[in-house]
Amino acid sequence: MQKKSIEIKGRNFTLLVLYLNNQNIDLINQSLYKKTQECPKFFKNAPIIVNVSGLCNTADWKKIQAIIISHGFSVIGVSGCQDSTLKKNIIDSGLPVLSERKKNKSHFFSNFYINSEKNKKETINQVEKTHIIDIPVRSGQKIYAKHADLIVINNVSAGAELVADGNIHIYGIVRGRVLAGANGDTSRKIFCTGLFAELVSISGEYWLSDQIPSEFIGKSAQIYLKNKFLTINSLS
Repeated sequence: MQKKSIEIKGRNFTLLVLYLNNQNIDLINQSLYKKTQECPKFFKNAPIIVNVSGLCNTADWKKIQAIIISHGFSVIGVSGCQDSTLKKNIIDSGLPVLSERKKNKSHFFSNFYINSEKNKKETINQVEKTHIIDIPVRSGQKIYAKHADLIVINNVSAGAELVADGNIHIYGIVRGRVLAGANGDTSRKIFCTGLFAELVSISGEYWLSDQIPSEFIGKSAQIYLKNKFLTINSLS
């Protein structure tokens, strides 16, 4: 049977969401510079959604967009737009205005596909078969375990991404990004035997590589949320 020339399918992706709570151009520029200097390689050429719910119709979107791009980000869409004038300016700039399923302003980083509060409990309780990966996860690869735990019995290269609605276990060296509890379940954990990750996240709470306590780098560790804060302990 011949394949169709094109197909359109729904997919889930982890994306950075930049929340603009101030429309002062200089302040945005300074804040972005400070943020990108924390982890230059991670933010370089990163696709990003810009949330403009904190802006009013007098915001100069053209200048704001130019500043964001100047710091190496690739703006792929805008969310949180309630003002018709601002919305028109955004659309005129060639970007889509998106609707988020759930408002989550707690952090610069967020999982864009987090389920709505209405369906969150039902989704969290839905468990599928655990995903097991026994080959190396290479740079650029993204693996998503929907409604399930993810087990990787090999190494995870820098630039790779592991995402699971459940827990994530890595029996090898991990240098990429690891995001557990992606559907909002704060009880999920990350377990690994060689921690060198670029980013670790539980339910949207995250650490970049330079925020992971140095005594755990290269060691076996478990990462989880305690009182809404990321916590790390040794497995040995």
